[in-house]
Amino acid sequence: MNIDEFWTVIETARTDAALTSGNPDDAFVSALVERLAVTSKQTILEYQQRFDQLRGAVYRWDLWAAAYLIGGGCSDDAFMDFRAGLIAQGREWYDRAATAPDVLAQHPDVIAAAAEGSDEALFNETVNYAASYAYERINETEDDCTFYDDYDRFCGPRANHEPTDMGEGFDFDNTSEMHARLPGLAQLFLDHADD
Repeated sequence: MNIDEFWTVIETARTDAALTSGNPDDAFVSALVERLAVTSKQTILEYQQRFDQLRGAVYRWDLWAAAYLIGGGCSDDAFMDFRAGLIAQGREWYDRAATAPDVLAQHPDVIAAAAEGSDEALFNETVNYAASYAYERINETEDDCTFYDDYDRFCGPRANHEPTDMGEGFDFDNTSEMHARLPGLAQLFLDHADD
C-alpha cells in the first residue's frame, strides 16, 4: 500500500463516518474497520505497516509538547493515542501538524476543547487497533494474536518505527518555553487555565 492509497482509506473512512450519528471518533473507527475488512489480509498488513511508519514519523518532542498542552498532560501511551488521532484527522492536518505542530491551535476540535476545558481533542486510542479488528473479522476469530503474529512475519519482529532522533527536548511545564515554541496552543490552553 503506497502513501496515497493509505490516505485514501483514511479519507474514505472519514467521509463514511461523517454520514453517521454518534461519537465521531467511534464512527471513524467503525468506518475504518469496515473499509479494511472488505480488503485482503495482505492489504490490512500493508495498511498497518504504513500506519506505524506515519505514527513513528511524528514521534517528536515538539508534537509531544502540543499533545501535552491539548491533553492537559500526556504520557507515552497517551502520546501514541494522540498520534493515532492525528492520522485519523486526514492527510492535510497530519502534514500541517508534522511541519508546524502549533498549527493545531487552528483545528476546530482543539479550539472547542480549549473553550470547554476538555482534554480529549485528537486523542483516539482505538484507531491504533483498527487493522487488528478488521483482520479479526476476516479471520472470523476473536484472537488478535493471529494478526500480530502475521504482522511480525510480514515486516519482521516488531519493526521499530519510532525515530531515534526526536528533536530537541524541552520542559513541557515551563510556561515561557511553551509560549515560545507553541504560542497558539499556549494561548489557548495556558493563558486561560486560571479563568
